[in-house]
Amino acid sequence: MIYRRFVKRGLDILLSLLAIIILSPVLLVTALLVRVKLGKPVLFHQKRPGLHGKIFGLYKFRSMTDQRDEEGNLLPDEKRLTSFGKKLRSTSLDELPEFFNILKGEMSFVGPRPLLVQYLPLYNEEQRHRHDVLPGLTGLAQVNGRNAITWEKKFEYDVEYARNVSFLLDLKIVLKTFGKVLSRKGISSETSATMEFFTGTPEKGKETENGQHSNPVGGPEG
Repeated sequence: MIYRRFVKRGLDILLSLLAIIILSPVLLVTALLVRVKLGKPVLFHQKRPGLHGKIFGLYKFRSMTDQRDEEGNLLPDEKRLTSFGKKLRSTSLDELPEFFNILKGEMSFVGPRPLLVQYLPLYNEEQRHRHDVLPGLTGLAQVNGRNAITWEKKFEYDVEYARNVSFLLDLKIVLKTFGKVLSRKGISSETSATMEFFTGTPEKGKETENGQHSNPVGGPEG
């Protein structure tokens, strides 16, 4: 409890400051490459729900083009994700600006990943507990499959983490994260360049005829 309420935030401030200072050359070079390869804007900014569902602005390096169809709608992720963007994601370099979110207290190094705002009303009572803690740069779900596991399994890991926050668990997740980044596994799901949209977890016996979840939502994952 002491770690969760006091120590964890202190470590987040210290480590995010150190990361920003030490990795400033990497941040600068990556920003320049994004500008050259993808143009403006260099940063991807999107509203995401954080602790207790409070909305904040997430920052990442842009990894997709803004290509649109004839009607002005954004093309699917797989169409807009360039080879350069794939490299950014596979190395997790696109996540570096989130150090500033951590420094501001909107995120932590370890916690459930911040997802889309439109997912909030789709969570069941159990899944909502993922917002009992700050969202993280990495988390229990990320070191246990990332985008290669189902949404339901992700949320199980998220809630498990929220209920069992400890220094040893955070340390274990951080160490595992380095291995996952180096192996570059789980970046995409089997059917999407990133991850399929979450459409809600149906109650037993209430799935649609094709086995898909109901309540579809749209919008870019980012």
